[in-house]
Amino acid sequence: MTTIYAHVPSPEHRFPDHPERPERLSALRLEEIPGIERLATVPARLEQVARVHTPHLIEQLEAACLQGPGLIDYAPTYVTPTSFTDALRAAGAALGVTRAVLQGEARNGFSIARPPGHHAEPRRAMGFCLFNNAAIAAREALAYGVERIAVIDFDVHHGNGTQAAFLNDPRCAYLSTHQEGIYPGTGWLEDADSPDQRGRIVNLPLPAHTGNEGFRQILQRLIAPFLRAFRPGLLLISAGYDAHWRDPLASLGLSTAGFTLLSQGLVELAEECCGGKIVFLLEGGYQAENVANGIRAGFAALTGTPAPEIQDACPYREPDIESRLLRALRWHGFETGRS
Repeated sequence: MTTIYAHVPSPEHRFPDHPERPERLSALRLEEIPGIERLATVPARLEQVARVHTPHLIEQLEAACLQGPGLIDYAPTYVTPTSFTDALRAAGAALGVTRAVLQGEARNGFSIARPPGHHAEPRRAMGFCLFNNAAIAAREALAYGVERIAVIDFDVHHGNGTQAAFLNDPRCAYLSTHQEGIYPGTGWLEDADSPDQRGRIVNLPLPAHTGNEGFRQILQRLIAPFLRAFRPGLLLISAGYDAHWRDPLASLGLSTAGFTLLSQGLVELAEECCGGKIVFLLEGGYQAENVANGIRAGFAALTGTPAPEIQDACPYREPDIESRLLRALRWHGFETGRS
């Protein structure tokens, strides 16, 4: 089996001077990446979207798009006359790749689509996101018969929408690493405050410049026990390349080598926990070269081919995250030993 991908660049979904624009993907050369095949996709059906989003939100968003272009929140999130269809196509890309992996037509996959999704809550679009692609794919997998789904979100911003969609569903687990003190102001370490949420809804807010070494520790000491305890049948990755130190909207410290380490570790954990069933979904990332290099690192992990050797090491000193990592491990009842 091969690695598949969907590509939905949505060129008409754009707004003047907005960072979430088609040019985010301009440095990506998918034809140069070995071992991958493109999947033809179709837009998500409204009933598939409605597994996550309320009918009122869907109707409201469609009406706003027809009246666009315009801004719909302070993030600012924008819509254009094509945005409703573009959002359905982005969700459809996530659905198509997920179905192909679950049906055994592909080993794993990557949905490279915009607009992104992880901020979109059941009742509102926000944070550059219209429909929550990861949550919609998760609900599709549950409908397909998968018993448990986990999402790992390494975007620099907290995926409040995915957390909201999963909060009271014991079949769905969510773990987010994100920079503290930035948009959307959610994702506190102690968010999961009930017995059915601890160990299943996991947030690790991080100080600025947390980079490759910090994420190595997070992967081995937090993500690994989280997945081993939950044992998902499918692993979805909200892949945000705005966690790169050069991203203009935030200040974490990953380099391409860090995305390589993280991607390879996640693929290995998927092999261990769910028979290799893993799908990456593009979220943020607002510097085109960082996005292209991060996606290439993800594909290298998915295909088992050599990773890109990019000289873009973070110039900033990493902070010590040991105390907050220990707090998270204790809060969720995971082992606290060092690796």
